[in-house]
Amino acid sequence: MPGFTLDEVRDRTLKERDSWLTVSLVDPVAVRAVRLIANRTSITPNQLTVAALFLGLGAAVCFALGYRQFLALGALLYVLCFLVDCVDGKLARLTGSETLFGSWMDYVSDRFRVLVCAVALMGGQYVVAEEVNPDSNPVWFVWLALAVVFLDMLRYLNALQVYKVRREMRSHLAAALERARATLSMLEPGEDDTASATGGGGRTMSDGGEQAVLRHGIGVLEQILHSQTEREARNHRTAGKQPDLTLPKVDLHQEFRSRFPWYQRFWAALSMRRIRTHLVGGIEFQLAVFVVAPLAVAVVGAPTLIGWIAAVTGVLLLAFEIAIIYKLWLSTRDFFRVVDGIDGALRFSGPSDGAEESRDSGSDSDPGSQTTLR
Repeated sequence: MPGFTLDEVRDRTLKERDSWLTVSLVDPVAVRAVRLIANRTSITPNQLTVAALFLGLGAAVCFALGYRQFLALGALLYVLCFLVDCVDGKLARLTGSETLFGSWMDYVSDRFRVLVCAVALMGGQYVVAEEVNPDSNPVWFVWLALAVVFLDMLRYLNALQVYKVRREMRSHLAAALERARATLSMLEPGEDDTASATGGGGRTMSDGGEQAVLRHGIGVLEQILHSQTEREARNHRTAGKQPDLTLPKVDLHQEFRSRFPWYQRFWAALSMRRIRTHLVGGIEFQLAVFVVAPLAVAVVGAPTLIGWIAAVTGVLLLAFEIAIIYKLWLSTRDFFRVVDGIDGALRFSGPSDGAEESRDSGSDSDPGSQTTLR
């Protein structure tokens, strides 16, 4: 059985950036639990996913009972559920046992847990409120349950769609990179320098001409593509035959950074602590609704606190989601600006005479040269 050290667990399981709650409260406990499980047991990540689901269902049962002592117990079970849910993914990364089915199990169990706990918590408070005051008709608990489920689904569906759009932009940039490389290979002289010099071979040109333009464009494209992945963004690329010429870092967030110059400093300060700038996301929302709110009601005894806590965190969640959508919109504007510039450079730097005519006739029938994102 492998003997993982704590440093190995941290290096192989911790994400480069994560929720501030996960970084500050969960990770210190989770990495030690992962090390213990990996070194001394044969528990699998899928078994932990099932255990987290049952802990979540246990929390839902306590929430459904509605009384203060059960609310506190339900909050405790939800904390344990969340901790185990964090451990299963870390264990899979540590042991190299990540699977597509495991990812599906984790995602579906998370969404099911939120649905059941939301209905149970609000339903339990509805019943308790009617018992205390039969004339109260606390129907707002029903709408609150629907709002909690809607916001949770919105957060994760939006994250999937943003990822899909960014991946599509990345694939279009990769295609533009391949077109630029193909054009460069057509412009470069052939091996027969004599034929080239006499006009019998390919065109001759210097690095200061069209080849240099395309080499620089290829370098910039590679920078853009690598900037989409944080680890790749650390690599420096060089242009053409001038290894001492380092291209500037280029990404698809130029317009966003120009409008919000303070954001880069804010991002850098949080990134040093592994904290993402999305400060209120699904994790914060869930823990506020299913841990903080039940504990507040258990201590104070005012069911309306659940509504206020859910409303405040829900508004903050929406605000951060809108910010992500706005940033994505600005990224698409930068994307089209870059792609149009690349296409213009390729048209300008393409082969002349018969080759130019052939390229123009072929471009009309090439559907891949036109982006589908507009």
